[in-house]
Amino acid sequence: MPRFTLNINDREYTVEAPEKMPILWALRDKLNLTGSKFGCGIGQCGACTIHADGTPIRGCCVPIKALEGKVLRTIEGISVEHPVKESWRKLDVAQCGYCQTGQIMSAVALLDRKPEPTEEEINRAMKGNICRCGTYNRIKNAIMEASKNRIA
Repeated sequence: MPRFTLNINDREYTVEAPEKMPILWALRDKLNLTGSKFGCGIGQCGACTIHADGTPIRGCCVPIKALEGKVLRTIEGISVEHPVKESWRKLDVAQCGYCQTGQIMSAVALLDRKPEPTEEEINRAMKGNICRCGTYNRIKNAIMEASKNRIA
């Protein structure tokens, strides 16, 4: 079985896995990084969102082989004090919570590349993340709040 060296949350891991194994399963089943969730399995809901070189990707459909040499970040690599997580708590965003790790990962990526996004930019960046509880307004408000409270 092939071995892959991955940089995840500023730490190097070696994973033995089939080349086509989605990174989500390597994270969850091989590395016990279970914050990223399995939702739809076809990259449409966003629950499995992680970052590859700062770009949000859907972990359920990107094979581990495609991510060698990239810097990966999961929800476990986002500080508890991060402005997005703080605004999520402050505004009580989560309802059932299942989609929230993917929502947070997409929001962090947006603010990393656009520290003061417009409402339109937030809507566009978050479009691929589905919340079955419908907390979209709270999510948008939390992103706007986090953009105001980011540490420069």
